[in-house]
Amino acid sequence: MDTGFASAAPAAAGGLAAEIEARVQAALAPDSMQLRDDSALHAGHAGAREGGHYYLEIVSPRFAGLPRVARHRLVYDALADLMKKGIHALAIDARAPDEQQNKVHEQRR
Repeated sequence: MDTGFASAAPAAAGGLAAEIEARVQAALAPDSMQLRDDSALHAGHAGAREGGHYYLEIVSPRFAGLPRVARHRLVYDALADLMKKGIHALAIDARAPDEQQNKVHEQRR
């Protein structure tokens, strides 16, 4: 799991990933989170010029009892201005800690 959080301003793609991680960490205090930059997979795509493509897997106590849409809203709220400039697409897997434990148990079967 990636826990290298930083608060650098979004400049290059690496700086943007660090900024995404820092904002999500500050807003949602996740137990774990992993951010993957999938931008290279979308090279040549019309939207690729408008920003990066990312996949965020996050486990946070803040998600307990919330439906998926509300969880995604919390993430989008933390990244609001970056969603307008810098992030073109963001796929989110947001789980509460007990759901993550269930996922791990299912994978072991």
